Amino acid sequence: MSAVPVAALDPTDPDAGAVAHYGDPAREQRVLDTAAGLVDRSHRGVLAIPGADRLGWLHSLTTQHLTGLAPMTGSELLVLSPHGHVEHHATLTDDGTATWLDTGDAPGLLGFLERMRFLMRVEPAEVTADWALLSIVGPQTDEALISLGVGPLLPPDLLAVPEAKFATGSVPSRPTVVYSAAALADGGWARRMAYGADLLVPRQTVPEITDALGLPPAGIWAFEALRVAARRPRAGFETDHRTLPAEVGWTGPAVHLEKGCYRGQETIARVHHLGRPPRKLVLLHLDGITTDELPARHTPITLEGSDRPVGFVGTAARHYELGTIALAVVKQNLTPDSVLHVGPSTAAIDPEA
Repeated sequence: MSAVPVAALDPTDPDAGAVAHYGDPAREQRVLDTAAGLVDRSHRGVLAIPGADRLGWLHSLTTQHLTGLAPMTGSELLVLSPHGHVEHHATLTDDGTATWLDTGDAPGLLGFLERMRFLMRVEPAEVTADWALLSIVGPQTDEALISLGVGPLLPPDLLAVPEAKFATGSVPSRPTVVYSAAALADGGWARRMAYGADLLVPRQTVPEITDALGLPPAGIWAFEALRVAARRPRAGFETDHRTLPAEVGWTGPAVHLEKGCYRGQETIARVHHLGRPPRKLVLLHLDGITTDELPARHTPITLEGSDRPVGFVGTAARHYELGTIALAVVKQNLTPDSVLHVGPSTAAIDPEA
């Protein structure tokens, strides 16, 4: 079983620090989908924010309601531009003394947070060099957590998104999604997610944790293929400079629609109360006939009979059951009957919402 690094295939890939696969990507996907496997995502950036003001400070800067976040729970948040466009996404966990953010752009998010410190009692810092993120993926996640002495953990608690023009007080004063977590014996924590669980561990303990779990390893290709099939967006992949949270489904887990002022809040409220956003996240099925190469990230999508782009590809993958698929952001008025083109390939929108 030989690990194939992403960097050996494409050193410019955002996942260049990860393993692409261990010899059989389709088998690895099947393991993650039907049992449980371990994905090393230690190339993902990690920020630590200790300090007494950390939760109130993050509450004021981001889209999430965080003032009452309980120790050993987590959630998701966004940092928006003044016009409401997504700039950063992070998943967070608070351990009672520090808030930990894992994100795809640690330097960029840290730079924003450092500019916003003012006189607050917070000390944000990037700690990626010392801490590694591992993901247990699959329906047997609870059994794996039990082997570490921290499971099972409660599944994610996600609030329903209120209807447009909802009454004041309709949204509880709590995070819109709550992830349960538990401390690990040798430091760090385990956090229950919809796809399994994330483990944040001291980097030097990764071999020890891996041995203790005894799970088959799976590469980032398998993780990403299942993410695409589950329609979970990823910042920088299914987003561009004008992405609104509602376009990619982040209003539910990452945006609290009834909290105090934050940058971009006016746009969030206007889009939610006036109706559909201009674009939407969809799952595409590509024909795979004219080429077996996956389309590059942000490849334009066109409608048959026109050269004008109607969207872009975010992440494309070869799924072990669905074939060649891709997450894409397209114009709101497109339907499953629309005949689309992605480079030389014909594509169709999956009819399931």
